[in-house]
Amino acid sequence: MEKLGVKDLINVGIFSVIYFVMFTISGMLGYIPVCVVILPLIAGVLGGIPFVLFIIKEQKFGAVTLMGLLTGLLTFLVGQTWMSVLFGLVFGLLGDLIMKSGNYKSWTKNVLGYSVFTLWTVGTMLPMWIMRETYFAGYRENGGTDAYIDAVMKLTPNYMILVVIVAALVGGFLGASLGKVVLTKHFEKAGIV
Repeated sequence: MEKLGVKDLINVGIFSVIYFVMFTISGMLGYIPVCVVILPLIAGVLGGIPFVLFIIKEQKFGAVTLMGLLTGLLTFLVGQTWMSVLFGLVFGLLGDLIMKSGNYKSWTKNVLGYSVFTLWTVGTMLPMWIMRETYFAGYRENGGTDAYIDAVMKLTPNYMILVVIVAALVGGFLGASLGKVVLTKHFEKAGIV
């Protein structure tokens, strides 16, 4: 098994930042209450192109895991809970394992791997359900309006966590598909079928 070298680590860093920017753009839509529950879908779609290009360039085990960890760390550093780091690591590793099983050349396994990878976004939202009162109290302390908080609370009853999980998986599928369409020439050069 090939180990990650310096060039690989540089690529991981660059693509993690690009992916994080796409995630941040999707997160800004969270200021619209109805968009909160579909944020993982939006993040999966927006992150699809850079992620697919990343997989074309980095076909070594560990790269996707590191990307998940770095993205989780970046979200933690901008104010999310430690769950972002844990979910980034776990779903980065699971996505990496799935893609590795197809040697990063199987389109089906790459799509499934990215869809699973996208589940890391659920970790950024999980406090809305498992630490509900603390989460929304903190939001209020940081300038969230009562109208916005009430709207989000109404949109996020317990069963909505399932919708968020499905939205992440669908976003991953759509994002990878968009990435393939945009990067078809690169796919042919990399031999991904």
